[in-house]
Amino acid sequence: MGEQPIFTTRAHVFQIDPSTKKNWVPASKQAVTVSYFYDVTRNSYRIISVDGAKVIINSTITPNMTFTKTSQKFGQWADSRANTVFGLGFSSEQQLTKFAEKFQEVKEAAKLARDKSQEKIETSSNHSQVSSVNGTDDEKASHVGPADAHLKSENDKLKIALTQSAANVKKWEMELQTLRESNARLTTALQESAASVEQWKRQFSICRDENDRLRNKIDELEEQCSEITREKERNTQLKRRIEELESELQEKETELKDLRQQSEIIPQLVSECEYVSEKLEAAERDNQNLEEKVRSLKTDIEEKPCEKWSPRPHRPLVHLAGGQTVGHFGR
Repeated sequence: MGEQPIFTTRAHVFQIDPSTKKNWVPASKQAVTVSYFYDVTRNSYRIISVDGAKVIINSTITPNMTFTKTSQKFGQWADSRANTVFGLGFSSEQQLTKFAEKFQEVKEAAKLARDKSQEKIETSSNHSQVSSVNGTDDEKASHVGPADAHLKSENDKLKIALTQSAANVKKWEMELQTLRESNARLTTALQESAASVEQWKRQFSICRDENDRLRNKIDELEEQCSEITREKERNTQLKRRIEELESELQEKETELKDLRQQSEIIPQLVSECEYVSEKLEAAERDNQNLEEKVRSLKTDIEEKPCEKWSPRPHRPLVHLAGGQTVGHFGR
């Protein structure tokens, strides 16, 4: 093939969706080898990647190409000849940086090769024109020799090269126009991507606010759960206290029942006490009457000491309080 690899790396290969020109379509199921090649025979540089027996990248690098980093691990470039946009996803930012630097180096080398090729074509064209004029003068002077035949052959080759150069110029103009159109599409896609990024940023901000709100709600619920746990502990303590009070209440009810039973006896005792009190008062009144009579008798005796007593019929004895018996005496 005449090509030599000058740089090799591994990456996931993508191509832009040809219908939408927006979405990326995976060209490989896994990371594959991606290499820079130099074609000695054509004096050109290419990026080639093969997945098994399938060639998924065969892009000739031109000075007009640009490799763009779209993220820390992803980069892309447009190939007008293939009429597509290639994307590479790397496993690290360092690999992406190395690939981008090598792309810039190869791009500069391709530009130098193109400039040298144009200079060579222009030099050959000028030499062909001089040789053609000199050949005409020689024909006027002498017959055509072997040297003239060689010059004619070289002139024909230069004419062919000039024709090819003109064709290449037209081809490059077409490629330039294709690149401009591709750049316009890429600019539109970039603007749409920027709009999508802004939309995702807004969505992310909304999600972040919602996340903060949910975190605050979780904190509130955890605080409520802690409060519920404390309430359960207080309820347990209250239940124990209620059981203690119920036990005390039951004891008090038993005491009250005993007191009620005792209170049923109290009226009878009060009645008996009143009856005894009445008896006692009656006895006290009788006793007072007897004491008055005794004092009266003593007075009568003291006033008439010498008066003879005449027997009189016996009268019934009076029983005094305290078991004393007093008889009634008369004159």
